Amino acid sequence: MMTYKGYYATVSFDDEAEIFHGEVVGLKDVITFQGQSVEELKVALEDSVEDYLEFCASRGEEADKPYSGKFMLRVEPALHRRLSALSAEEGTSLNNWIRSKLEVLTQ
Repeated sequence: MMTYKGYYATVSFDDEAEIFHGEVVGLKDVITFQGQSVEELKVALEDSVEDYLEFCASRGEEADKPYSGKFMLRVEPALHRRLSALSAEEGTSLNNWIRSKLEVLTQ
């Protein structure tokens, strides 16, 4: 995964064309880029994000933000109840308890 100005991008390699393709994820808009080397790919990501931001500004539109920090998670009521009990045992809110567990998983 690559990042630039808070925008995250995934990258794949096209073996046939011998080129890296990247796409910024988590947006309604589409931002893509490509390069033949890691350095080209980094520059292309930066250029694409900057072009996107400039395009939005020129149209008087707000650029789509990479992530708001909020997401909806639906679970079965029984699981919700168990998770709430576990968070209460640790003396914290369910939101904080889940956040701490996710942080551990992603380190």
